[in-house]
Amino acid sequence: MEPGSRRDCRGPLASGRSRLNESAGAETDGAASGLAPRFSAWQVLQAVAKGAYADVALERELRRANLSARDRSMATALAYGCVRQRRRLDAWLDRCGRIPAERQPAPLRWLLHVGLYQLLHAERIPVAAAVNTTVELAKVHGLARLAPVANAVLRNLLRRRQAGEDLQEPSDPVEALGLRHSLPTWLCRDLLCWLCREEADAFASHCNRTPGIDLRVNRLKTNLAQLRQALAAAGICATEIPMAVAGLQLPCGVGSLQVLPGYSEGAWCVQDRAAQLVAPLLDPQPGERVVDLCAAPGGKSTHLAELMGDRGEVLAIDRSAARLRRVRENAVRLGLGSIVLRVGDATLLPDLHGSADRVLLDAPCSGLGTLARHADGRWRLREADIPGLVALQERLLEEAAQLVKPGGRLVYATCTVHPAENGEQVLRFLAHHSHWRALALPRALAWLSGHATQLQLWPQRHDCDGFFAVALQKPLD
Repeated sequence: MEPGSRRDCRGPLASGRSRLNESAGAETDGAASGLAPRFSAWQVLQAVAKGAYADVALERELRRANLSARDRSMATALAYGCVRQRRRLDAWLDRCGRIPAERQPAPLRWLLHVGLYQLLHAERIPVAAAVNTTVELAKVHGLARLAPVANAVLRNLLRRRQAGEDLQEPSDPVEALGLRHSLPTWLCRDLLCWLCREEADAFASHCNRTPGIDLRVNRLKTNLAQLRQALAAAGICATEIPMAVAGLQLPCGVGSLQVLPGYSEGAWCVQDRAAQLVAPLLDPQPGERVVDLCAAPGGKSTHLAELMGDRGEVLAIDRSAARLRRVRENAVRLGLGSIVLRVGDATLLPDLHGSADRVLLDAPCSGLGTLARHADGRWRLREADIPGLVALQERLLEEAAQLVKPGGRLVYATCTVHPAENGEQVLRFLAHHSHWRALALPRALAWLSGHATQLQLWPQRHDCDGFFAVALQKPLD
């Protein structure tokens, strides 16, 4: 998860430069200073281009590089910013270079992205530092003969920007939206089908903001007031989140979360405010057996256990043993003993049929509601992937329904805004299971989402991750 505050420290929009801090003390003194964080960002971009996940590539690179805290922050901002803005950076490279971006040697293309991003989006980095370090990196890392090309491209951009030039948007609204906010064309086409132009633009803008950090208070250990007081004593002014009764929002620049008050004591965990609304819809009771399908990394499993007073059983099932270890780590830190782990295929659990009082299915999905949180998500997902995800969700939902006891409850949730994965999926289920019914949302959530039974949150409307959830009840007979 990237650091930053939801409201005060958002990342750059497509126009204008962000307030990215310079990490080295005297960048203007020479290109040798400040190379390390830029080199790390460059390495991450090359790894992502070869198929690595951005967060995994960044974590690996930061372990290797052993950067200072400021340089780590800079490398993170540059890497994620360049990944998000890939389409716009390529467009500028097409404009300023003699060779189109996609025909550039890959190492040079991604190095130029690092330089272009600084000039376009990082207002606190001196222009000379952005240009000189890019050229120096080319010289010392195997691209010496292309260093003049890098210098020419960046200086061409500077001349054009000083003349007031910007990218010319296409007349096609879909292509214009994609270029403006660096999103794939297929997604922009869908957004303009689901939303009016103004809202589609707002959604797209939100995808390029650095996400904030929300905490969920472990109310078996403390309460909101006590945790706020402890954070305040450490100089951190956390604010309560109206939509999430156990939520606190951290301010920008809190640094390492592991050293914050209450972390080692298990007083809180990180969870976006939208995700905090899902487990309460299941209304788990002490002593019940609750099954959490596709459970890793465990944010909702631990929330369920807390809501049950850690009495009963939360059976957390995931097909990945490695990811389930994260569930165990989180449960141990939070002091929760009611969570039982099981590696398994959630589409095939015949031994659990009819055994659960309540079932949570947080289904694998397109993740379109969390594009700000996953910088490379927009480029990894293809339009052709959606039907396969919908089919998988349908199989999971059918199996989840088999697990529920008569009179029990099932919550289906995703972190996407795609109608086929959300409302349409639920309607298909209810059409085939007419004896099931969708339960009414709590009044506050119904007002928030504008729907009596389906909770659909949008980033641009609700200032949170895009999320969907619905509670379904099985009849007694």
